[in-house]
Amino acid sequence: MLCLSTFFFKLNSTIILEIDLFSLSSINFSLMIIFDKISIGFSMIVTLISGSVFLFAQKYMEDDPFCGRFIWILLSFVISMNLLIFSGSVFFLLLGWDGLGITSFALIIYYESKESQLAGFQTLMVNRIGDVIIVMSVFLFLSSSQFTLISMSNSMFFGSGIILMLCIAALTKSAQFPFSSWLPAAMAAPTPVSALVHSSTLVTAGIFIIIRLSINLELDESICTILMMCGSITCLLGGWAATYENDIKKIIALSTLSQLGVMVFSLGMNLPALALFHLYTHALFKALLFLAAGHILMVTFGSQDIRMMGGVGMLMPFTCVMFNISSLCLVGAPFMSAFYSKHMILEKMFMSSINFVSVLIMVVATLMTAKYVSRTLKAISWDKTGTSLLSSYSGVYTFLPVLILASGAIFGGKTILSLDISNFEFSFLPNSKSMLINMVTLLGIYMGLIENNLVKKSFTLSTLFFLTPLIYGSVKPFSLALSKMKILDQGWIEPYFLIKNKIYWMGAKITSSGIWPNTRILISGSFIVFFLLNGTLFNS
Repeated sequence: MLCLSTFFFKLNSTIILEIDLFSLSSINFSLMIIFDKISIGFSMIVTLISGSVFLFAQKYMEDDPFCGRFIWILLSFVISMNLLIFSGSVFFLLLGWDGLGITSFALIIYYESKESQLAGFQTLMVNRIGDVIIVMSVFLFLSSSQFTLISMSNSMFFGSGIILMLCIAALTKSAQFPFSSWLPAAMAAPTPVSALVHSSTLVTAGIFIIIRLSINLELDESICTILMMCGSITCLLGGWAATYENDIKKIIALSTLSQLGVMVFSLGMNLPALALFHLYTHALFKALLFLAAGHILMVTFGSQDIRMMGGVGMLMPFTCVMFNISSLCLVGAPFMSAFYSKHMILEKMFMSSINFVSVLIMVVATLMTAKYVSRTLKAISWDKTGTSLLSSYSGVYTFLPVLILASGAIFGGKTILSLDISNFEFSFLPNSKSMLINMVTLLGIYMGLIENNLVKKSFTLSTLFFLTPLIYGSVKPFSLALSKMKILDQGWIEPYFLIKNKIYWMGAKITSSGIWPNTRILISGSFIVFFLLNGTLFNS
C-alpha cells in the first residue's frame, strides 16, 4: 500500500471500477470502487496501524483463551473499514458501514461484563441512527436516478438533501455533538481495539465520507455552518471533560473527540485537503498513544487511574518517551507530525471570515488540550510511585509496533506533505495572531502543571453536558432485556412453548372430563393456524 500510495500521489489520477448489478427503469444499480490518492493513501495508513496493533495484540491478549477469535473479529473490522474507504456508491458504502457497526459491537462487548454490554448497545444504537439515515437517503438517490458518490452535485435533483443526510449520518459515526457520548463508553473494549477505533477506523469513517463529498463538490453554506458548530463544540467538550478525568483510557478517548472536532471544523471552513492531512497525522500519533498506554496498563496490574501511575517513567523509560512523543503531537508541538496540520488549521481559522464565537471556542479548546496533556504527563512521568509495578515488558511484539508508529508520529507530517503537494497550504497572518496560538498552548501547559491531580470530578463535564445519561437511560432497558437471552431456546422462543404447553394441558383436562374428545386436537390445531396467520406479529 505504501508503494501504491506513493505512485498515486505522483500520478494524481483516479481509477474507477464499476460493476453493474442490474438496471430498472433506466436506473443502473451498481457497485463502484474508487482507486485514487485519497483512498489508497488512507488505506495505507489503516493497514500500517492495523499491522502494528495486531503485533501488539499478540502480547497484550496472550493470556486470553479466545485470542484467535479476537484476532479474526479485529481483522473483519479492518476489512470493513477498507471496504468503506474504496466505496464509490451507496450500496458498496453500506457494506463497509454496517460491517463496521457489527464488528465494533462484537469487539466492545468482548469482555461480556455489564459495563461492556451497556457500552456496546450504546455504541450500536447511536450508530444505528446513521445507518437509518443512509437507508432513507436511498430514496433520494433513486429520485436522482444514480447511486454514485463522485457524480453528485448540489444542482441535481435532491442533491442538497442527499448531501445533508450523508453529513448527518457521518456525524453520528464520528461521535460529533450531540452524538458524542458513545465514544468514551467504547473504552470498555480491549486496548488494541481502542487503538484501532480511535485512530484510523470507526470514528474516522464519517470524517472520510464528508471529505470524499467535499473534494468532489463544494458544500452548501448551511451544511458548513452545521459542521463548524458541531466541530467546535465537540472540540471544546472533549478537551474540557478530559481536564477532570483520571482514567487514562477515558482521557485518550476524550482527546480523540477533541481532534475529531478539529477535523470537522476544518471541513466546515471548506478545507477538505487539510482535514484529510490532519486525519493522517492524527491516526499515526493516536495509535502510538494507545499502544504506549497499553504498555503502562500491563505493568500496573490493569489500573487505569493516572494518580496511581507515578514512577512509570523510571521503570519504563522507552515507553515514557513514546508517550511523551505522542502527547507532544497532540498539542501540536513544533516539527512533530501534527504541527503541520493542526497548527495550519488554527491559522486558517484566523484567516477565514467566520464568526467570533467559533474562533473563541476553538481557542479555549486549544487551551484545554494543552492543559490535560501536561496534567497527564506530570502524573505519569514525574509523580512518585503510587502503586506496585510489575517489571517492564520487552520483546518484539511490544517494541516493534511502537517504533513503527513513533517514526510516523515524528516524520509522518513532513513526509506526507512532501509526497502530496495538495496538502500544502499558505497562511498570511500578523505576528500577534500567529503568536496567540503558541501563547494559548503555553498557558494551557502551565495551568496543567500547577493543577493538583486530586481535582474534584465534575458531573456535568464527565457526562458531556448530560449526553451520557440521556443515551444511557434510553439504551439500558434494551440491553438488560437482551442480555438475559443467552441462547435462542431460552430467549424469545421460550414464551411460545410455555403458551403451547398450557393450551395442551387445558385440552387434556377437557378431554379427560369427557366434554368433547376432540377438543385437544381442535385447540392445538387452531393454535398453530393462529400463529401461522399472525407470524408478522411475532416477527415484529
